[in-house]
Amino acid sequence: MKQIVGIVGAGTMGTGIALVAALHGARVVVCDDKAASLERGQELLGAALRDMVRRGRLDASALDPLAARIDWTGEPARLALADVVIEAIVEDAAVKRRVFAALEAVVRPDCILATNTSSLSVTDLAVGLARPERFAGFHFFNPVPAMKLVEVVRGEATAPAVADRLAEIAAGWGKLPVAVRDVPGFIVNRVARPFYAEGFVALAEGRCDAVTIDRVLQDCGGFRLGPLALADMIGHDINYAAASGVHAAYRGRTRFRPQALQARLVETGALGRKAGRGIYDDAAPRAEPLFLVPGPVRTMERGEVSLTAGLELKAGAAEALPTDGYEVDGVLIALGDGRSAAARERAVGRPVILFDFCRDFAAAPVLAFAGSPGVSAAMMATAAGFAAACGKRAVAIPDRPGLLALRVWAQLANAAADAVADGVASAGDIDLALRFGTNYPEGPLALAGRLDEGFMARCLGHIADETGDDIYRPAAGL
Repeated sequence: MKQIVGIVGAGTMGTGIALVAALHGARVVVCDDKAASLERGQELLGAALRDMVRRGRLDASALDPLAARIDWTGEPARLALADVVIEAIVEDAAVKRRVFAALEAVVRPDCILATNTSSLSVTDLAVGLARPERFAGFHFFNPVPAMKLVEVVRGEATAPAVADRLAEIAAGWGKLPVAVRDVPGFIVNRVARPFYAEGFVALAEGRCDAVTIDRVLQDCGGFRLGPLALADMIGHDINYAAASGVHAAYRGRTRFRPQALQARLVETGALGRKAGRGIYDDAAPRAEPLFLVPGPVRTMERGEVSLTAGLELKAGAAEALPTDGYEVDGVLIALGDGRSAAARERAVGRPVILFDFCRDFAAAPVLAFAGSPGVSAAMMATAAGFAAACGKRAVAIPDRPGLLALRVWAQLANAAADAVADGVASAGDIDLALRFGTNYPEGPLALAGRLDEGFMARCLGHIADETGDDIYRPAAGL
């Protein structure tokens, strides 16, 4: 018997869920009380289907039969035969409660009711329902057809069989379901928040431009988009509201803080791509970072830096040094360990140039360098020559504890370890959620686990010590 799926809300998320369900054979009924929303939803669906045909992911002959499996209505009574009804409307708890109260009067006794909320408490939303045991969170990610992750959230009253059935439905639709405890932000909107926050922290310091921050996070960190560009794409109003909501729900006990710079963007209407301006001005060409001009490299000796084993040096002989790093024409160039270059200079009694962490040193096209106070322009040119000898370009970044990419990855691992300790989900599911819900190249706990033992914890300890900010204190799980 064909599955009947009800969707409440004909916006981007609701339409995306409807498309995925229909593609996998379900009969779908999309309900919205606004005629304009229903019309817009059908337009979105048509555009998505045409795009799939253009990309060769759907045969043109399947268009009409697929569209015919989706009904659009303003009448909740049309949901009466649904096996599951998924709500995808505005993030307003009072509005959602009214919708579910109305649905209970319409649907079958065995119909599962699910909310696509990204941040509201599933337990709280179930208050007042006659049968809260059939209610659960079913959080998809945008764009729904492309993003594999679905967070399946059990409220306090949710029956285990209901959560299991939702996981089966998600898997049947080609998605990756992960079981999540009902906590603010669930997995992704809790653990991923430092990614954006650290980008804004670096920008607010006023010593590094947005282009360089984003480029280093992409080329060194391995992320598909830098945090500032991604926040522009999401919309700063949405992104800031999510950060503020999660931070408030945890009463400030988080690995991030909502950023005043982003709040100002929201206040001035600079919401990002949808407004034509945000961190970036969409009307202006996107600038490139200022790359360093490489100087000649004559001699190069390499220390025991196991984390940088992927660096393919094209010149120089390896020789152990007292301090892990590379001795290049008398200049000490070392991998960042959470301390600033200035702190490293004080420790070794000579100028130091640090290079930022790269998730994959062999594949990274760029090395990012920060110099201690005693470093000259000629020394930075030597560092750029070192990068060129490795087949990479070089960019200068400000000297700060944790640099850029290292600080972001370390704080993501910190937040993920906190989530494991709080029982939000398993370490494996948290890593899966970050990979498939945010398109991270790797789960932060998996990355921390494959580095030298304790590396991330040491880095975080150094960042916390030098900044004086306990937000960076390493979680016990690291």
